[in-house]
Amino acid sequence: MKARSARDGAPVSYRWRALLLMGLLGLCALGLVWRAINLQLVDHGFLARQGDARFSRVLDIAAHRGTITDRYGEPLAVSTPVDSIWVNPGELALATDQIPRLAAALKLDRLELARRVTSNLDREFLYVARHRQPAEAEQIKALGIPGVYSSREYRRYYPAGEVTGHLLGFTNVDDAGQEGLELAFDHWLAGENGAKRVIQDRYGRIVQNVESIRPAREGRDLVLSIDLRIQYLAYRELKAAIRDQRARAGSIVVLDIANGEVLAMVNQPAYNPNDRDQIEPATYRNRAATDIFEPGSSIKPFFVAAAIASGRYDQHSIIDTAPGYIKVGSRIIEEEHGSLGAIDIATILAKSSNVGMAHIALSLEPKLIWTTLSELGFGQVTSGGFPGESAGLLSHYSHWRPIGIATMSHGYGISVTPLQLAHAYATLGAHGVSRPVSFLRVDSAPPGQRVLDEHTCRELLGMLESVVVAEGATGRKAAIPGYRVAGKTGTAWKATAGGYSTNLYMSVFAGVAPATDPHLAAAVVIDEPGAGLYLGGDVAAPVFSAVMGGALRLLAVPPDQAIGVPADEQPSPSSVHRPARTVARR
Repeated sequence: MKARSARDGAPVSYRWRALLLMGLLGLCALGLVWRAINLQLVDHGFLARQGDARFSRVLDIAAHRGTITDRYGEPLAVSTPVDSIWVNPGELALATDQIPRLAAALKLDRLELARRVTSNLDREFLYVARHRQPAEAEQIKALGIPGVYSSREYRRYYPAGEVTGHLLGFTNVDDAGQEGLELAFDHWLAGENGAKRVIQDRYGRIVQNVESIRPAREGRDLVLSIDLRIQYLAYRELKAAIRDQRARAGSIVVLDIANGEVLAMVNQPAYNPNDRDQIEPATYRNRAATDIFEPGSSIKPFFVAAAIASGRYDQHSIIDTAPGYIKVGSRIIEEEHGSLGAIDIATILAKSSNVGMAHIALSLEPKLIWTTLSELGFGQVTSGGFPGESAGLLSHYSHWRPIGIATMSHGYGISVTPLQLAHAYATLGAHGVSRPVSFLRVDSAPPGQRVLDEHTCRELLGMLESVVVAEGATGRKAAIPGYRVAGKTGTAWKATAGGYSTNLYMSVFAGVAPATDPHLAAAVVIDEPGAGLYLGGDVAAPVFSAVMGGALRLLAVPPDQAIGVPADEQPSPSSVHRPARTVARR
């Protein structure tokens, strides 16, 4: 009986084993189904993010910075395409044996590169080289080093180099304006980078463009008032003068009188904005707009303007300068070349008589002098908007003392910038209408503000001609063949700690031309000439003549000086009335 029971039980055991196996297989199937559902539904977001982290990238679409051109479309600043090399430190750290190859290709120190990579393992993006030529970037990518990528950027290039360096300024490595007009108009020039999502393979190559996240907005172009021909001319002449006179520095500004446009602005010493290694604060500041100086006798015409406006003086007024000095309080102001006796105002300007100017200034109401100078723009920044522009120094007349008024009448105790001085002479050339300074090209003359009487300006221009043409006048070297010039020299001791240096000078000449119908105004400032000459008429006036004469010819301005007729027989500007002119455009 027992043997039979064993035989009967065998089939039951097999059945339980089959059921158990089927149950286990069913559980495995259910586990697989559950895992599939979990991966597809529950963990889908996490897994998608992990996949994207490995193969999907959001890349910047570099925006092109706007081009800067001169008034005729000549490029002054352009953006050229370059590539920057970056790495994913986590990926590159897995192939540390490749770091020396990468360092050699980039001409970097391999130990420094290894240190940077290993100290930034928590990052996914690290620049290792910026602004390399596209061909060089392709060679680096061709090495096939894991975790090494490139991105397209733009680098600013300045075709005129140091000729326009101080005016334009420069951008930083991210193409944002840092100085000059690049900074002033950065909001206009700068574009806005776009973004797109792409899929990359393990070598950083784009396999597929997935979507456009944000389109790039290109920067807008900027058309300046600068005439590159005149800018080159001013650069050449100023550089030669600084070299020949062994001067410390210098500036020149040329303005279009009709509309206030800056046609040229140059400083020395200059710098090349394309060479970033040499850019230092001491060299890149625009002295013409930021540096102030005491203008010396170049300020005298504006004291004369106040005198004429008072009604007490005109071009026929006689001032007795004998005995060659004047005592003001405890101070004595002396004539440099002895007594000039009784002379008219034109001779005071032509001979640059400090005593004559002191007599005139002390006879005027301080408020009238201050109002005249203030309305001409002294003591305030111009409307040009150049970054860092100085307002100069013009104290309120309530603080003036008689000796201060006397010394101010020949350029001490007041500080100006070359741009301010040129603008004041442009206002004089516009017969008393002050127009805003503009670094941008304007298509029509902006409305101006009358600050001086037209008749006063015409009389004054006639007197300022004598500075250039009169026998023994201080500005004869400013003469331009074929054109009549009205201007004024200036020579001033430089202020030092505790007083004034008696062997360091500022040499100045400022004026307008042609005198009968002024088109251009310019101011030339030479800082510390050291070759023996120091008078404004000897150092700055020849630069004015060369630059202004060349500019008038480049602009095809008709000559106003009759050939063969002595200068003293030419009609004075006050007797010449011309219709309003139209600015020619090319």
